[in-house]
Amino acid sequence: MVRKEIIALLLAGGQGSRLGVLTKKSAKPAVLFGGKYRIIDFSLSNCANSGIDTVGVLTQYQPLKLNNHIGIGKPWDMDRMNGGVTILSPFMKEDSGEWYKGTANAISQNIDYVDKMSPKYVIILSGDHIYKMDYLDMLAFHVKNNAEATISVIDVPYEEASRYGIMSTDEYGRIYEFQEKPANPKSTLASMGVYIFTWEILREYLIRDEQDETSDHDFGKDIIPAMLSDGRRMFAYRFSGYWKDVGTIQAFWESNMDLVKRVPEFNLYDPEWKIYTPNPVKPPHYVASTGSVKTSVVAEGCMIYGRVRNSVLFPGVTVEKDALIENSIVMSNSYIGEGSVLDHCILGEGVVVGKNARIGFGDDIPNEHKPGIYNSGITVVGERAEIPEGIVIGKNVMIDMHAGIEDFCGEVVPSGSSIYKGGECE
Repeated sequence: MVRKEIIALLLAGGQGSRLGVLTKKSAKPAVLFGGKYRIIDFSLSNCANSGIDTVGVLTQYQPLKLNNHIGIGKPWDMDRMNGGVTILSPFMKEDSGEWYKGTANAISQNIDYVDKMSPKYVIILSGDHIYKMDYLDMLAFHVKNNAEATISVIDVPYEEASRYGIMSTDEYGRIYEFQEKPANPKSTLASMGVYIFTWEILREYLIRDEQDETSDHDFGKDIIPAMLSDGRRMFAYRFSGYWKDVGTIQAFWESNMDLVKRVPEFNLYDPEWKIYTPNPVKPPHYVASTGSVKTSVVAEGCMIYGRVRNSVLFPGVTVEKDALIENSIVMSNSYIGEGSVLDHCILGEGVVVGKNARIGFGDDIPNEHKPGIYNSGITVVGERAEIPEGIVIGKNVMIDMHAGIEDFCGEVVPSGSSIYKGGECE
């Protein structure tokens, strides 16, 4: 086997519980995004466009959709013998077996895979971020500085800095201090969860970390602070493009809406940096004489008899006559009945909305932790739920996967409510 200069290890096992019903039966990186993609497509496409042809995808939580989506890696030109894409799940060893206990432990459990490839460098990625980056530029920065670890960072507003790992650097970009989600940040350079390590050095720290029973086995909490404490050469690589962590309903909705602006903040149409994904076998989308589409992303196979405004529609969505979809995300094969109106909604795959329903209409819900601030207003409907005719559903409502007409009580669902499959009406 030819030795690889660099391989990628893509952490894709996260549950993504803050995305609610969208990740109830699916890992966060497998959630649909942008009209035809899944979130993981962006990191995989970055690898393909950067010329990194060997990727280990570390899965754990609800991996079925993710595994089926990636397959043998053909859309990303990774269906190859020497390298390619490999799914790395937790497995039984001779004397034990366990789930991944943290990001560092996930890599530790796959040291044999990396050793087999014998790379000089490894790049560690998260599978749940939306961005475009040439990883070879970052590698060149790593090599130029004779670095042992390079962390990609982005400048964030000070009020958001406490959500991230924060770096303090000197004039040359060398990291001299690291704070993991600090209450009082000393900098606004936030880690993007993209790391390049010289493998020989990282391997040493992973083995040492595994022997520490007090460790959380996490890069941000353990590996990076340990390397910094030992005076290792660690540098921050500044990234200035679009980057979004879509770990919350609000962030997920906003990043999809970024795609439909007149001048998109994130350009899916760049021929020099394509985003690859398996393509559905669907006919072209159709807009009837009664239909109209404005400032929206509409995928193949959609049939539009009503109106669509400022929204993202995935393949196979049907919008019947006199229906209106605004400021919403509607996932594959959903059906919007005649006369229904959706505003600030996220609908999962295969949702059926009956005639004359109104979803996303009601009182705003105050944020209990931030006086004077209201919650997102976004109502989320889990996949294959069925919405009754004529119902009015408020803001910030969560509707469970496979919820049926029998699970709704009355003609109005107040803002902030939750509807559960098999729930009892009071």
